[in-house]
Amino acid sequence: MSGIAVLGTGAYVPERVVTSDEVGAPAGVDGDWIVRKTKIRERRWAAPGQATSDLAVAAGRAALASAGLAPGDLSLIVVATSTPDRPQPPTAAYVQQQLGAVGAAAFDVNAVCSGSVFALSVAESMLARQGGHALVIGADVYSRILDPADRRTVVLFGDGAGALVLGTGGQGARVRHVALHTFGELSGLIEVPAGGSRQPADPAALAAGLQYFAMQGREVRRFVVEQLPQLTKEFLHEAGVAAEDIAHFVPHQANGVMLDTGLEDLVLPRATTHLTLEHYGNTGSASVPITLDAAARRGAFRPGDLVLLAGFGGGMSAGFALLQW
Repeated sequence: MSGIAVLGTGAYVPERVVTSDEVGAPAGVDGDWIVRKTKIRERRWAAPGQATSDLAVAAGRAALASAGLAPGDLSLIVVATSTPDRPQPPTAAYVQQQLGAVGAAAFDVNAVCSGSVFALSVAESMLARQGGHALVIGADVYSRILDPADRRTVVLFGDGAGALVLGTGGQGARVRHVALHTFGELSGLIEVPAGGSRQPADPAALAAGLQYFAMQGREVRRFVVEQLPQLTKEFLHEAGVAAEDIAHFVPHQANGVMLDTGLEDLVLPRATTHLTLEHYGNTGSASVPITLDAAARRGAFRPGDLVLLAGFGGGMSAGFALLQW
């Protein structure tokens, strides 16, 4: 078992509630259709002028308060996001500045919706070598990159941030095992085509709508249904635990119907599956830490419980972490 522990959790979602009826109207669907297809009833969208770093800072402050630490105690800040404030500098630099964590190295990780688990793995590895405390944040503002008329995407996403404080020693959930996967041959399934060095966001790209998030929904669903159960079984085998040992499952909150289908072959007989998507939608890299924080704050976890985190998203990517509470 790792000597690194989760010392605190935190989350933040914007104030604005966007119902499925509201988001569905420009896309030509109603709220009932969205709930039937996704189980998402509402989501939160950032206010004008509210950026990814603002959400991340709020979640980070909540996690630090939960851990009983100050920003000055941090040696590392890792922000997982695929909707950064700007292409550069890293969003984590803004977070460091706003928190006043002047002694912390800060950088971003982009593994799309798997990002927070990738960031946790990076921070855990670094702390195992150098000690100290790390703030791991998953934060995304997807509402800024959605095509309002695309019912395949706009109905799914919300904005938010979730955070974990990791540290050596102390009381907290121990990180027992992590595993990361990338399937680059499937990188075209989820993308924002324009805005990078391959396709700048020039007038022609903007006119074609290439600045918007795009997803091949059926192929993404196939990836999750086919890969998630097998990858989970392999992960548990590597971690040396049986499926029946898992007490809690915190998956990426992609789509409630898709999760139901994917879970049919994912046999975790004793596990409680924790979901927040009904009210927050798919918050990208924030969804796993937001859901973990919600469960922790309502007292769902007991000492010794094994908690399985599973992220999956663009890349295609998948990340798993096993915590012992």
